[in-house]
Amino acid sequence: MIRRLIVAAAFVFALPAYAAELTLDDVLRSSATHAPQILEAMARQRQADARALSAQGQFDLVFDADAQSRALGFYDGTFADVKASRPLQNNGGSIYTGYRLSSGAFPSYDGKSVTNQLGEVRVGAVFSLLRDRVIDERRGRRELAETDIDLAALDRDMIAIGVQRRAIEAYQQWVAAGLRVATLRELFDLAQQRQSSIERQIDLGARPAILGVENRQNIVRRKALLVRAEQDLTLFANALSLFLRDDLGRPVVPDAARLPRAMPEGVSPRLVDRTEAMSGRPDIRALMARIDQNGIRARLAENELRPRLDLRAEASKDIGAGSPVRTPAEALLGLRFTLPLEQRAARGRIAEVAAEQDALTLRLRLLEEQVGVEIANLRTQMDGAERLAALATDEAALARRMAEAERRRYALGASDFLVVNLREEALADATIREIDAIYRSAAARAELVAAMADRDQLRL
Repeated sequence: MIRRLIVAAAFVFALPAYAAELTLDDVLRSSATHAPQILEAMARQRQADARALSAQGQFDLVFDADAQSRALGFYDGTFADVKASRPLQNNGGSIYTGYRLSSGAFPSYDGKSVTNQLGEVRVGAVFSLLRDRVIDERRGRRELAETDIDLAALDRDMIAIGVQRRAIEAYQQWVAAGLRVATLRELFDLAQQRQSSIERQIDLGARPAILGVENRQNIVRRKALLVRAEQDLTLFANALSLFLRDDLGRPVVPDAARLPRAMPEGVSPRLVDRTEAMSGRPDIRALMARIDQNGIRARLAENELRPRLDLRAEASKDIGAGSPVRTPAEALLGLRFTLPLEQRAARGRIAEVAAEQDALTLRLRLLEEQVGVEIANLRTQMDGAERLAALATDEAALARRMAEAERRRYALGASDFLVVNLREEALADATIREIDAIYRSAAARAELVAAMADRDQLRL
């Protein structure tokens, strides 16, 4: 009794582990998480974030210090000046504050360096009234960097959609190859099973010996077809491993035991209008973002045409003992005006940006038209592929009925080997055509989902 239990337990542990069926959802989630192309695009997006941070750094607080001492000569004055300034976020000017301290003697022409005993504090600001008031180089670079973040995100989406589309294709090709192998293996097994029956009938003198040779030839031909189909299955499994990866991102070649018994339904396109379908396209949105970037460059070019008029305001106060002339608080107002007389560089940049804007607008219109035609054509292909798949399924069902009926007639002696063989091969051909038609239908749906940039369907 104990020996039987041990043997039974050993038999149970010797059974192969159950291989879970590989689903399209498994492949898409693995690809979205571990595909190197998507990870590379995400790294480029982080680069864009870093460039935006660098652009923000143009508005950082800046500390400046300057110290001078007259080491030789009649005057022995020493001077130190510290200043902190920050550019304005909404104007081309800046605000600043500072402190100066001097000691010793200074020449009369260097009187600005002289302070009272405890130094001088000051605070001031510079405001741009014409040029650089609405936009300047710092704010323009910041806006361009922020748009670059959007472009990097859209580029990541485009790459991810392409990767997921190829992942669906690889999975569907692998499943279709597995179904072809199953069909051809069934055809090969029928020929092998019939060989033993034919040999018994030959031994009994009920069939001629040449029939056994003919069936063996049939076995070899079907075996060749099976070997070729198994080779294709291995190739498609290797291709699928580029999208199916483990937790460490390493490719996983799926085992044939994980093949589904039928082609999965896969993704299903949503019924939306043309405008909504195109609104989610990252290539269209990326081109619109480039048009926005070009608008920023146009504003920068127009800013260079304006004359510069800057207003400066400063207040200062000397502290401690010293000259009564320097003791009262002081306030300073000033204007600075600059006018380029020819401005050919600015006009050239404006014309260049305007031409680029026209080119981008025309490209956007063409892209929208192409996307509309692409989606319409894919819908037509999907509808046609679904109808052809239904017809191929009906044909395969009829061929199976014919083959089964012919095998029953052959078993009763009412048919011959040639007709049975023709019926079986016709069934195999019809089944493979059904597999191919269903594959094309599923592929057409996937193409349409990718063209519509349906992130939910693509598991993005």
